[in-house]
Amino acid sequence: MHTNRLISESSPYLLQHAHNPVDWYPWGPEALLRAQTEQKPILVSIGYSACHWCHVMERESFENEEVAAFMNQHFINIKIDREERPDLDHIYMDAVQAITGSGGWPLNVFLTPDRKPFYGGTYFPPQPMHNRASWLDVLAGISAAFNERRHEIESQAENLTAHLLNANTFGAGKQSESADTDWLHRMKNNIMQQADTTEGGFGRAPKFPQTFSIRYLLRYAHLYKDEQALKQALLSLDKMCAGGIYDQIGGGFARYSVDNEWLAPHFEKMLYDNALLIYVLCEAFQLSGNKRYEEVVRETIAFLQREMRASDGGYYAALDADSEGVEGKFYVWSYDDFMKSAGPDAPLAAVFYDVSPEGNWEHTNILRLKNTVAEFAAQNGMSEEEWEERLNEVKGNLLAARSKRVRPGLDDKILLSWNALMLSALCKAAGVFGEEAWKQEALTLAGFLEQQFDAGNHTYLHTAKNGEARYPAFLDDLSFWVRGLLDLQELTGDNTWLQKAGVLTGVILKDFSDEEGVFCYYTSATQDDVVIRKKETYDGAVPSGNAVLCGNLLRLSVLLGKEDWGMRASKMLEGFGQTASRYPTSFGEWADCLMVQLNGLKEIVILGAGWEKHLKELLLKYIPGKVVQAAAQGDDQYPLMAGKPTEAGSRIFLCEQYACKQPVFTVEELMQLLVNQ
Repeated sequence: MHTNRLISESSPYLLQHAHNPVDWYPWGPEALLRAQTEQKPILVSIGYSACHWCHVMERESFENEEVAAFMNQHFINIKIDREERPDLDHIYMDAVQAITGSGGWPLNVFLTPDRKPFYGGTYFPPQPMHNRASWLDVLAGISAAFNERRHEIESQAENLTAHLLNANTFGAGKQSESADTDWLHRMKNNIMQQADTTEGGFGRAPKFPQTFSIRYLLRYAHLYKDEQALKQALLSLDKMCAGGIYDQIGGGFARYSVDNEWLAPHFEKMLYDNALLIYVLCEAFQLSGNKRYEEVVRETIAFLQREMRASDGGYYAALDADSEGVEGKFYVWSYDDFMKSAGPDAPLAAVFYDVSPEGNWEHTNILRLKNTVAEFAAQNGMSEEEWEERLNEVKGNLLAARSKRVRPGLDDKILLSWNALMLSALCKAAGVFGEEAWKQEALTLAGFLEQQFDAGNHTYLHTAKNGEARYPAFLDDLSFWVRGLLDLQELTGDNTWLQKAGVLTGVILKDFSDEEGVFCYYTSATQDDVVIRKKETYDGAVPSGNAVLCGNLLRLSVLLGKEDWGMRASKMLEGFGQTASRYPTSFGEWADCLMVQLNGLKEIVILGAGWEKHLKELLLKYIPGKVVQAAAQGDDQYPLMAGKPTEAGSRIFLCEQYACKQPVFTVEELMQLLVNQ
C-alpha cells in the first residue's frame, strides 16, 4: 500500500489522503523549498474531513494511479486541512473566487513556486461533464502553460495577488454620514428583504442557519418593540427546530438544508454551528419563554457532550455527513426499520415524525415535526405531558437502535476558535437556565483551553490533537477566546477571567494590528509562511474576528477603564457601520456592535453579601448589550466597582459611563429601571 508524507500528520483529513498514490506534502518548508529548487508549479488542494465532494474527488482522481503519476511528475502537491490552516484557505479561496466567480471545497489552486496563485477551481470530474473539464485535462493544460508561457503565468499571479491585497480594505472606508439609529432600522429592513416569511430563514436553498441575522432581529425587536422582527427570528428557529436539519432524536444541528423547508440537511454536524445556535436559542427563550427552545438547547448540549467531547475537556471539530460511503445513512429511517425500533407507540410516532412507507426523501425518511407536541397531543386526545412522556420513550428506543449502526467519521482535532464559541454558548446556557452543571462544564473547558493552547511567553496555538497543539493562533482564535473569558467572568463574577481577557487583548493588539492601528490582520506578525496577510471583516460560517474584537473592546473599555480601547472600537465602527447597514446578513456581528455603541452599554454592578443569588437571577433576564460585575465588596482597581461602599445586604447599581443611579435591592427593580431608561 502506498504511503506519502501525510502519514505523519495528525489531521484526520490529511490522514485520509496518506495512502493516495499522489506524493502529497503537508504545507511547510520541505514542499515550498522543493518547488523553488525544481521550479515546478505547486498544486494546493484544500478540504476538510466532513466534506462530501472532497471524498468523491479523492476516490475518482487522487486514488487513480495514472492521474497520480501525472501530478507527481509535473507538480509539487500539497494537501491542506482548511480547519487547521484557515489563513491559507481564506487567501486561496479568495483567489479562486476572483478567477471563477465561485468557490467551495475541495478547493484546488495552482501557485507559482513563490506561492502566488494563478489558476484554480473546486471539484473537477474524472471525465469532462457539465461544462467542466476533466481533472487530467486541467493538469495537462496548466503544466503546458507553465512551461511554455511562464511569463504570462507570472504576470497573472502578480495581478491576482495585488487584487487580493486591495480586497483587504473592502467596506472599511470612512463614512460619508455619521452613524445614527436610522442605520439600525435600515439593517433590520435589509435583513427582512431577504427573509423567507413562510419557511423561516433568509434567501433560497441551500439554507444556512444565519444565527447572526436571527440574533440581530431578536435584539432589534426587544429594543424597538418590533413585532415583525421578532416574528421572523422565532419563525426561523421554530422551522429549524422542527426540520430535518435538527436531529430529532439525538439532538444537534446539521450544517445547512439543501431545500427551502429545512427537511434535507447536508448531514455533517459542526461544533461551531451548534455553539452559535445554542447561544441564539437561549436569547430566543429569554424573549419568548418557548419551552421548545429549552428542550433543543438541552438536547444539543447533551449531544455535544456525548458525541463530540474529548475526555480531557475539549470539543472535537465535526461529525462527517457520510457513513459507509453514503451521505446521511446513519440518520435516515426506512419505514420498516422505524416501526420495528420505535416501540409500542410506533404508529403514532410515525405520524408525528412524518415517516411513511414511500418516504419523504429519496425513498427513505428524515425525521421532522409537522406539528408541535401540544398540537399533536390535542389532535390525538392526549394531554401534552402524556404525549411528551411517551415520545421520550420512543426517542430512547430510536436512539438505542441507531447507535448500533456504523457511525459517521469523527474529525477529532480540537480547534481553539470553535471551542471558544462553545465556551460562550455554555456560559450563556448556564446563566439562562440556571444550570450549575453547565457552569462547571464552562469552567472545565476554560481550564482546558488555557492548558492546551497557551504556549507561554504570550504565544498561543490554534489546533490540538492527542494532547499536542500546533500552528500559531489566528485572530478569530484569540478574539473568540477573549469573548468566552468575558462571558465566563459575567457568569461567575470572578474577575480573574476579566484579567486574562485583558492580557490576551493586549497580545492581539500588539501582534495583529494593521499599519493604521484600526483593524487586525488574520495572521500574527510573527507568522511568515503566507503570501499576504489578509484582513477578515465579514462573517462567514463563524463571526468575523475583527467584529468580535470590536465588541470585546467595547466591553473591556468599560470594565478595565481603557478609554483608548473604546476609541479604537469606535474607529473600527466608523470604518464599518455603513457597510454593515447595507449588507447586514454578511456583517451581523458588526451590526450588533453598532447597536451597542448607539444605545450604550448597560453597566450593572452587584455588591454585598448575597450577590451570587442576585447575579443568578439577573442572568435569567434578557438584557443584551450589558457588562456585569458582582462581588461581596467593591474593588478600586475596576472603575465600575470603585468607590462604592459595602453595606449590609446586597445592592444593585445601574450605571451609564460610570454615572450610577440610586442602588436598588432586587433584580425586578433593576428591570424596571431598564424599562424606564
